[in-house]
Amino acid sequence: MARTQLTGAGTQLIHTLEEAATYLQRLHGIVEKMAMAHRLQQPTGPFAQQLRRAATPLVGMLKVQYSFLADQVSGLILIATRGGNEQRKVSALREGVAQLRAQLEVATNKVYEQHAVESNED
Repeated sequence: MARTQLTGAGTQLIHTLEEAATYLQRLHGIVEKMAMAHRLQQPTGPFAQQLRRAATPLVGMLKVQYSFLADQVSGLILIATRGGNEQRKVSALREGVAQLRAQLEVATNKVYEQHAVESNED
């Protein structure tokens, strides 16, 4: 029975993408807490700082292999830390997180396409 495996480079790329997905889940939680605070008319400033602190390591991790994803995360940091209409900010952050999630999925599929190795195991 044939089973798809990855090359060494593919395994490393998948590991990076899986770790990025974990960070992204944390960012999503912060954005949703920020949205809830805005809805309850509470200050959202602390959530912007939490997002910045949580996203900065993600930028560093993605910069080497996936610079386009790192740039998107940097954009989220800019959106979160700038002033302006809070509702628009929350909406833009939600959209950014969704785009990042989709881009991670696309990158994962691409790694499986490009680094797949067929091995026959009986």
